Amino acid sequence: MKIARFSAGGADPAFGILDEETDELVVLAGDPMFAGYQTTGERVALSGAKLLAPVIPRSKVISVALNYPIASDDLPQDERTEPLLLLKPNTSVVGPGDAIRLPPVEGRIVHEAELAIVIGRIAKQVPGERALETVFAYTVANDVTALDLMLADGQWTRAKGYDTFCPVGPLMETELDTTALEITASVDGRLRHGGNTRDMRFSIPDIIAAASDVWTLLPGDLILTGAPAIGEITAGQSVSVTVEGIGTLTNPVRAGD
Repeated sequence: MKIARFSAGGADPAFGILDEETDELVVLAGDPMFAGYQTTGERVALSGAKLLAPVIPRSKVISVALNYPIASDDLPQDERTEPLLLLKPNTSVVGPGDAIRLPPVEGRIVHEAELAIVIGRIAKQVPGERALETVFAYTVANDVTALDLMLADGQWTRAKGYDTFCPVGPLMETELDTTALEITASVDGRLRHGGNTRDMRFSIPDIIAAASDVWTLLPGDLILTGAPAIGEITAGQSVSVTVEGIGTLTNPVRAGD
């Protein structure tokens, strides 16, 4: 089931279930993560809705680094036996169509196309065999990174934490087999790279178990599961991330204000 968070006709943001036969959103009475799937009886044409970030984490965004074999001289080849976890602030989250604002820093800014987990319940120290019970849905994410700043800092937080550096959307999918999903990134309509979740070094249950061992996971938290490759983006371009079974997230790139 695909769920959108959207606005239409000047009304407050709402949630809707996508009817893929009619391309309409079946409007929900509240946030389905907390209020279930009661409908209002209203339908909104998808073409007339502005899609928003499907979730705004009240708490945190967790990112997994080096979770794919990456052919890049800039990044280390990691042999660790547990996921390398990072935090991005919730202020980095924007939705489909929102601009990625490049900060005034030297060096490359890169896109990272990723499958993202939307956590649906409070969870702490979850064993791997029960980890999927904590998942509400999945969405698409772009883990934007100031690559040269990250290398100069010797740590990851500042380079990944700028406002607008975590576009997510366009929808959430609640029923998804994540074992072999194609992930692609395109810039200005040209394919940059592709990958597949089958190549992840750490599985989704592994990642959730490791993250919940460190932090209490809260409903709405996002976990970005890693990128199969990176690529530079510059002001004036448009970057699209596609995850099979969910959809395509597209954002323009702009110079920061």
